[in-house]
Amino acid sequence: MELSGCVILSGMPAAGKSTVGALAARLLPRAALVKGDDVNLMIRSGGVWFMGEPRDEAARQYELCKRNMCALTNNFVDYGFTVFMDTVVQDRAMLDLLLALVSPRRVRLVILAPSADVCRRRNATRDPVEQFAFDGYDRLEADMKRDLGDCSWWFDTSALTPEETAEQLVRDACERARVLRGRWNSPDDVVA
Repeated sequence: MELSGCVILSGMPAAGKSTVGALAARLLPRAALVKGDDVNLMIRSGGVWFMGEPRDEAARQYELCKRNMCALTNNFVDYGFTVFMDTVVQDRAMLDLLLALVSPRRVRLVILAPSADVCRRRNATRDPVEQFAFDGYDRLEADMKRDLGDCSWWFDTSALTPEETAEQLVRDACERARVLRGRWNSPDDVVA
């Protein structure tokens, strides 16, 4: 079975979402990468980072980014492309929003999950322009495991290269990452 629909690639900052998503997309005959960072860069004035001030505007723009990512994803999927959506899904509420916005299309959630220490090290070795000022790795990891552990493929990539990760993602996602549709609340909502 060939991978199709939308694969949400989540994970902590520096988990490898952008790199792996780009590599995985090249392994399929028709695929696109939709990155939250790219969508955010479309704002040329008045942009507020998702943890910035004022908080209410930061929250509005964070939601706007997710909505725009889903609109792009829907267009690509409707035209026969597999989409790798590169974004942090931090909890069940965000997953529910994304599923609602992409519905009724197929969605799989894959959490790239190298250890928090690996993510910290990767982030520290990035080009300074790409480094992410973030110190909540342990809490984010715990929150994601609590809220998303039962509905995602938790893919530990600590010992894999980006190329190995992309190859395994494309090869195994259909079996390891369940299709989720609509608001995901229970195993009855999962489509095999």
